[in-house]
Amino acid sequence: MNETRTSTEYHCKSGIYEIRLKGHLDDTWAGWFDGMTITLEDNGDTLLTGPVIDQAALHGLLKKVRDLGLPLYSVNCLEIDPSA
Repeated sequence: MNETRTSTEYHCKSGIYEIRLKGHLDDTWAGWFDGMTITLEDNGDTLLTGPVIDQAALHGLLKKVRDLGLPLYSVNCLEIDPSA
């Protein structure tokens, strides 16, 4: 049976997120992405990985991706902070 989750269940949770983009960013963008780790993959993708304090911060990061005009492939929460 599928487990149903409410839309507020993960709302405002801090955690470690991974954002996958098409195209390469260099390390000079790390400051613009609030200290996220930038990993360049051999297939041409960029992974932004790091802590995000809440949904507002996540939306702020996604706005920056949009402003750069880079295609967004995925956003994954790798780990939720249980103390949040």
